[in-house]
Amino acid sequence: MACRTVTPQLFASSSHPIHPVRPVAAVPRSNAAPQAIRTGKGKFAAAAITLDDYLPMRSTEVKNRTSTSDITCVRLITAVKTPYLPDGRFDLEAYDSLINMQIEGGAEGVIVGGTTGEGHLMSWDEHIMLIGHTVNCFGTRIKVIGNTGSNSTREAVHATEQGFAVGMHAALHINPYYGKTSTEGLISHFEAVLPMGPTIIYNVPSRSGQDITPEVIEAVSGSPNLAGVKECVGHDRVKCYTDKGITIWSGNDDECHDSRWKFGATGVISVASNLVPGLMHSIMYKGENATLNEKLLPLMKWLFCQPNPIALNTALAQLGVARPVFRLPYVPLPLEKRIEFVRIVEAIGRENFVGQKEAQVLDDDDFVLISRY
Repeated sequence: MACRTVTPQLFASSSHPIHPVRPVAAVPRSNAAPQAIRTGKGKFAAAAITLDDYLPMRSTEVKNRTSTSDITCVRLITAVKTPYLPDGRFDLEAYDSLINMQIEGGAEGVIVGGTTGEGHLMSWDEHIMLIGHTVNCFGTRIKVIGNTGSNSTREAVHATEQGFAVGMHAALHINPYYGKTSTEGLISHFEAVLPMGPTIIYNVPSRSGQDITPEVIEAVSGSPNLAGVKECVGHDRVKCYTDKGITIWSGNDDECHDSRWKFGATGVISVASNLVPGLMHSIMYKGENATLNEKLLPLMKWLFCQPNPIALNTALAQLGVARPVFRLPYVPLPLEKRIEFVRIVEAIGRENFVGQKEAQVLDDDDFVLISRY
């Protein structure tokens, strides 16, 4: 059905007739601030002021902005955990310590407020505040990638504007979840957010309920702001993109070694690096190392024995790196899994994990579950 374009018109009542505006002489262009021209009795001629006379909304001299190429070369990105205080607010002291440990371990980027960081349990105010805090404290030492994706294009656009306004280096965008859309809708959604700055598209069908197919990625791959894709579908999809020169980060810790060294992935966006950043850095940078990969596989599988970030939250609490506080609906792993984690730490070596305290098995009563925050 053809869409009808409606042109707004002015309607005058008999008691208030419309008087035409007198023509105004052209105003020479100059670098001076534009001056509105009076037409009499407090009225202004709209045509006398053009948008070209004003500075653009975005400065043409963009300062302190990261180029897409600065993101595509990053190999180890940690999907960082957000620690909480007993009342459910952010524990920024623990958070800062965790970021410092990521930097010291060799992580080159962090995803702030992603799935692992529980962005979906945050208000947008909390979300943008945490992105800005991370940029302010660590933005010169590590790339800050804000998860500003949403199932609403309007929210994604607004959050991404705010994220870049507070200085994030790149955005992470998932496809609209639950309220799934068509292929054309996916393309339009990403085209709405890509112009704002360097962007990583995140494909995780197990969570979003919809695969972002190569057709979608190839349709938006011409954007200079597409840094690449965090891909969770598997090695074949990774190779499909790397053969076309599209930057890929593995979204699966247990596949990242082979994705990197056998299928051409640039790197990994990792959950495990919250715990063992130095070892994950070695896997990404020091060539094939099947022995190290095999050593880490039990930890990687343990981290996903229940939906992420349940196991990671439990692990960081047992390492003494974060308080044992959970925002519901997340609850800690059962006791047998908590015992298993301590054994995994012993097998890999406590010195390879973040924090200084010995790993301990926490009791059920040690955990605090928060329903209002």
